[in-house]
Amino acid sequence: MTAHIVLLPGDGIGPEVTAAAVSVLEAADARFGLNLQFASHDFGGIAIDHHGDPFPDATRAACEGADAILLGAVGGPKWDQGGPRPETGLLGLRQALGTYANLRPITLFEGLEDLSPLKPDRAAGIDLLIVRELTGGIYFGKRQEGDEHATDECAYSAEEVERVARIAFEAARSRSGRLTSVDKANVLATSRLWRKTVIRLHESEYSDVTLDHMLVDAMAMKLIEAPAWFDVVLTENMFGDILSDEASVLTGSIGLAPSASLGLGPRGLYEPIHGSAPDIAGQDRANPLGAIMSAAMLLRHSLDQEDAASAIEHAVRTHLSTGARTADLGGDMGTAATSDAVAALI
Repeated sequence: MTAHIVLLPGDGIGPEVTAAAVSVLEAADARFGLNLQFASHDFGGIAIDHHGDPFPDATRAACEGADAILLGAVGGPKWDQGGPRPETGLLGLRQALGTYANLRPITLFEGLEDLSPLKPDRAAGIDLLIVRELTGGIYFGKRQEGDEHATDECAYSAEEVERVARIAFEAARSRSGRLTSVDKANVLATSRLWRKTVIRLHESEYSDVTLDHMLVDAMAMKLIEAPAWFDVVLTENMFGDILSDEASVLTGSIGLAPSASLGLGPRGLYEPIHGSAPDIAGQDRANPLGAIMSAAMLLRHSLDQEDAASAIEHAVRTHLSTGARTADLGGDMGTAATSDAVAALI
């Protein structure tokens, strides 16, 4: 059976890292017989230029009919001067796909300890997964804007909390069996609902998983003080946005960080978490490893191809162990050469 993958290369370095990820997926296809089929569509700033809309109807239809979507990056100063913004396409895409859970693995690869902003003894052993609720909370609440008063509503239902918590509990089961739920239950009503719902689900279905609760301000401190203490971290939309960006720099480069956005069913949205970096676009300097590892997550979560996903991740680790580095890691290896090297190791 053919697996239909929609590519949204986007803006800036997005097309370069997407092409790199595709070349690695093609290598995995050749080895494992995955029957992958790719179709590229405009999204983000390039879609504004071509269609006047960051998420055109044709792109929406293609994504809704795909088995998985691989996104490069969107945005840039070109589209900051008024009019439609590329980032609004992301919110529309997440809503169209119903992707309510964002998974961000944060891993410090062996040999890169000196690149972390933390001292080696604190950085050693970082290997955590942040599960962020993606379609609720203050980003999607009602809002009022004014010159003297503004309001942003943060709202959650027990159902919204439970469905993302279930993904986090399942992930913890497959790892070390430990989950930390992050909230602000000492202040916020939504956080008290969050904590009650997580506790109820834990007691009824996941009592085999060790559950801890942590206030978000304490979590922000401990993420710097002892990041290796964490395994799976579950939190709401805004807290997850902040904490996952904080965590991403601990590994030495944001260019190494992949992500998956999941919802009902196997279809998901996969993207590296770096931005479009227009200052280096077209220079063959971008680190494609975040996009390549996002492609591995695509194989695992949407296509149920664990062997192929693991092969890509092993190839990335092997590649880094040779000392090969892109510019963000202190080396001079180009984007295409990096993807070629990883593909050759599959």
